[in-house]
Order: sequence, then C-alpha cells, then structure tokens
Amino acid sequence: MKLVQVLKSAKRTDTYIYVAQGHDLETLPEALTAGLGELSPVLSMRLTPDRTLARFSGAQVLAAIEEQGFFLQIPPPLEDDERC
Repeated sequence: MKLVQVLKSAKRTDTYIYVAQGHDLETLPEALTAGLGELSPVLSMRLTPDRTLARFSGAQVLAAIEEQGFFLQIPPPLEDDERC
C-alpha cells in the first residue's frame, strides 16, 4: 500500500499524473511538466496493487511510480466515429 496523490494537468484535458504522497514535483522531468502546465491536486488515496482503477490496475500505477517516480494517465485515443 502506498499513499498516492493525483494531480490534474491545466494544459491537457483528462490528463492526470500520479505520484507518491509528498513527492517533490520539482524532480519531475522538465519535458513532462512543460507539456502538462500547472498541476492541481485532485485526489489523495491509498493505492494497493489489487485495486482496479478506471483503465489501469493499482499494480501498473505503483510499478510506474516505483520505476520512474510518476504514472501518467492520458485519455484513450478517439475512435474514428468520435472524431467527427
């Protein structure tokens, strides 16, 4: 179990970044933060590997946080009929 903070991108619709609670956002890659703009906290939660999120498992999110310090959630690509 890990305490995780979810932050919303000001520049990109439906784009969120998950980090360990208390993570120094200044250590995130500059290319990432430049593309996301200002990050606003929206949620803090206890995340376990067996928890199911909207499109990902808790295990996937926790592994990314452990390996790279963050997990980036972007919206799924639009289907062809949704682009019209």
